[in-house]
Amino acid sequence: MKLVLLEGLLDSLWIVLTLFLFVWIYGWAKENLGSAKLAILFALIVVYLTFYSYPFLVWLLVIFFLIQTFGKEFISQINPYGGDQLR
Repeated sequence: MKLVLLEGLLDSLWIVLTLFLFVWIYGWAKENLGSAKLAILFALIVVYLTFYSYPFLVWLLVIFFLIQTFGKEFISQINPYGGDQLR
């Protein structure tokens, strides 16, 4: 019973991560490529390759996003060179 619940939770998390990554890549591609259709194609290809060919990359992207979002203050405190190089 608990295994089925955990599996369902992981499936839902995987879908949310897929949608989040797609929107993130689409926004970046639309800004840099200038075309919405080309941005959708680019985002679809990247999301497909990431989630179905190399799924371990998803967790690296999640960790990178969390560090960029929540860890910037912490990393700037442990900066051995001082100053404000991370901003």
